[in-house]
Formats: sequence, C-alpha cells, structure tokens
Amino acid sequence: MEIKEFIEHFAEQFDDTELSEFTPETVFHNLEEYSSLIALSIIAMVDEEYGVALNANDMSSSVTIEDLFKIVKTKIND
Repeated sequence: MEIKEFIEHFAEQFDDTELSEFTPETVFHNLEEYSSLIALSIIAMVDEEYGVALNANDMSSSVTIEDLFKIVKTKIND
C-alpha cells in the first residue's frame, strides 16, 4: 500500500477540492469542504478499498492524511 494511492482515493471523496491540495501533510479537518458526511465517505472508502474498519476516534485523532494512512496501514497488518 502506497501513500500516493491512498491520497488519490482520499481525494476522490471531495467534489470541489483539487487533487493538488492533498499531500501527506494536509490537515484534512481544515479543508473547507471537509464535513461529517465526507468523514463517513472516507470511512466507507477505506473499508471498500483496504478492508479496514475505521471508527470516529480514528478520524478525530488523525491530524494529517499521513496520520490516517498510518492507522489504516497498522490495521491491515493486524
């Protein structure tokens, strides 16, 4: 699993934010378009693409996209 691929899947959940806005260091909670609905879309995407069940705590404790990526990667290896 590569972070570049994860970011592309992550960015697909946003309709109005350009892919160039998304980097490992992006603080996704601060994105103008980010909402609880997008958070649910991200959780669903991670489940579908990676077979990992994220919870609300995983989302709220992640500051950057890379933080979330690391959580997903850890759960894949469990």
